[in-house]
Amino acid sequence: MPSYLSAIGTATPPHRIAQPTIAGFMAEALELDANDTRKLRALYRVSGIEHRHSVLADYGREHGAFDFFPNTPGLEPFPRVSQRMAAYRREALPLALAAIREALSQAPDVVPASITHLITVSCTGMYAPGLDIELVTALGLAPSVRRTCVNFMGCYAAVNALRLADGMVRADPAARVLIVSVELCTLHFQKSHDPDHLVSNALFGDGAAACLVLGQPLAAGPSLALRAFHCGLAPEGVQDMAWHIGDFGFEMTLSGYVPALIERGIGQLTAELLHGLPVRREDIRHFALHPGGRKILEAIEQALGLSKDDNRYAYQVLRNYGNMSSATVLFVLRELLAAATPADTGAPVLSCAFGPGLTMEAMLLEIELK
Repeated sequence: MPSYLSAIGTATPPHRIAQPTIAGFMAEALELDANDTRKLRALYRVSGIEHRHSVLADYGREHGAFDFFPNTPGLEPFPRVSQRMAAYRREALPLALAAIREALSQAPDVVPASITHLITVSCTGMYAPGLDIELVTALGLAPSVRRTCVNFMGCYAAVNALRLADGMVRADPAARVLIVSVELCTLHFQKSHDPDHLVSNALFGDGAAACLVLGQPLAAGPSLALRAFHCGLAPEGVQDMAWHIGDFGFEMTLSGYVPALIERGIGQLTAELLHGLPVRREDIRHFALHPGGRKILEAIEQALGLSKDDNRYAYQVLRNYGNMSSATVLFVLRELLAAATPADTGAPVLSCAFGPGLTMEAMLLEIELK
């Protein structure tokens, strides 16, 4: 029997900032000349992003009114890891709770005390005792709830969490698994002219997503049966997408070769996912792809023969939120579920996410709508 992704809740911080406004902040912070400022603004214009959210209001403020970054030339002394982790610890719990409460509102039969497993996901902050223990207290979960933390895996981590939850429910159909992903990417702005850092600064936003994985679909509303998972690895891309802890935050490497690597590997990944299943690529009309960036979505379309309309949920999330690392694919799945109709019942869904390694994770889901 399959397990079911039975509710998805999302939450974003209150600071919703337009992409051109963030570009202006970056140009000033990096002390760019007029020519480099024009290039930076062009990068932000073609990103496919209109707005991003941040726990930091500074990205939408003028120099001199900052709360987190110093109001000094060059933002010196630049915030160190300890300051960024203090902000993560302050902001992660309320954002997680907002996403969880929205998810639980979709499943009125699931009360917090009945949750048997808790999986927390993040690559943008860590502390101990951590978010998992704080959630036990804040939600009134049973102290015996089985806790698992998926940390520092990057944008594909939510797929790993869903795979874990699927195994838990298949082992015990009465299990009730709560997954919550919290990513505060904007805490890790790097004051660097390195092209990889410029691209990262242009893409990432903050958000949280929570979902329930159960042994049966919801009594009312849409669910997604978790049918199959597959992981692919492209070691030739190990230097092209990486995530390291530096003295001044977590440093993302995201080279311009990543879309080409994904384009070369996504067809084989999909074939291996579907191998032995009664589903062919031609049968799939619904897609929930991680919008790592506009060029990544275009590369997948080229490789799999998709249209932009096929990819509409990913573009919608990219446009409104940017890339929120592991939480992003859950935002995309939420949009897909919100648009599902009774005619979609039984339809397969292909979902993929990508991250350091270069890792490519894929899963096959099926729409269940009562």
